[in-house]
Amino acid sequence: MEELATGYGLVEGPVWDAARQCLYYSDVPNGGVFRLDADGGVSVQFPHRRGIGGMALHEAGGLVVGGRNLAFKSFAGGPSQVLLDNDVTEHAIGFNDFTTDPRGRIWAGSLAFRVFGGEEPRPGHLHRVDLDGSAHTLSDGVMLTNGMGFSPDGTRLYHSDARAELIRVYDVDEAGGVSPWRVFARMPKDVPDGLAVAADGTVWVALAHGGRVAVFSPEGEEVRSIPVPLPMVTSVCFGGPDLRDLYIVTGSRGGPHENCGAVFRIRADTPGLPLADCRVRLPEELRA
Repeated sequence: MEELATGYGLVEGPVWDAARQCLYYSDVPNGGVFRLDADGGVSVQFPHRRGIGGMALHEAGGLVVGGRNLAFKSFAGGPSQVLLDNDVTEHAIGFNDFTTDPRGRIWAGSLAFRVFGGEEPRPGHLHRVDLDGSAHTLSDGVMLTNGMGFSPDGTRLYHSDARAELIRVYDVDEAGGVSPWRVFARMPKDVPDGLAVAADGTVWVALAHGGRVAVFSPEGEEVRSIPVPLPMVTSVCFGGPDLRDLYIVTGSRGGPHENCGAVFRIRADTPGLPLADCRVRLPEELRA
């Protein structure tokens, strides 16, 4: 396992850009989106914005980032464009992790309380944003939404609930409807955080208090455990030319100092699933 970059408070939202052969990731408390190139160089892609727990590439040439809303930020510059605001439900205050499906729709979980603010926990929801920008609330009772990913055939959605210490799974139909959720895996001591799905259907889960990545079979059985040098493992994604580079990102909690969050890489024995770019229509396109 290689350490590629360090010096962050809490690294989140890793996303691989196959066209540019680089990795993007955020620093939640300190702000900013960073770019890690194949030669190891690190640069600031977007400064300032804090609280980004999830990201996805957009076909228009930029990133959709989470936080108080889901917003498109162009690589070419210019103001952010909001794709989903926190008025989607009465109690939503923002969005943590999210993913895209093969059609380019967004699937996101809303937060209903400030996780680090000492507020009483309140459940959030699962939402889908269609290509025309319309939002649909699909499920409730998500205590602390985290990683999301689809099975290789697109018929199952995996969804970490860190506060409930389990991963949900929903059956997904052609129209984007979901079945009532059921438990895919329970992790009463490890706290499931970000996740990624491999081409063979295995589900790779960052364990925020476990110091490791757990790999589950499509049936929900843990089949492998990958130890990580820092205890707070926050998210994972597949990348590299063959999608067999597993990027693992961490926070500082439990580490040697306040800003020791890092990006690690290890070779995987199976490639990851490529994620579709977001194709949700931008607000400025609607005005054109």
